[in-house]
Amino acid sequence: MPTITFVEADGTERTVVAAEGTSLMQAGVANDISGIVGECGGSRMCATCHVVLDLADLPRLPPISEGEEEMLEFGTSERFEGSRLGCQIPVTDALDGLKVRVPG
Repeated sequence: MPTITFVEADGTERTVVAAEGTSLMQAGVANDISGIVGECGGSRMCATCHVVLDLADLPRLPPISEGEEEMLEFGTSERFEGSRLGCQIPVTDALDGLKVRVPG
């Protein structure tokens, strides 16, 4: 199973094993990652699963949808290059070793 490293807002790095087919949001919630809440359950309605990825890793992900773009623009207090919603990123073997930052 793929491993994902979450970097929490305080700089703490936590590497978790994530089941394929789950989302980054589900992996974060299941492993009590600080800052990953998933209030809407993954329906792209709250942005409480906002993560930031290195630009070099973006090609490993599915393309961002118009709805995700809108939620990031209007649902987050601050958007960064590499911002994505964790609920919209399915975990696959291609993401093994991925590192994501959880903004504070």
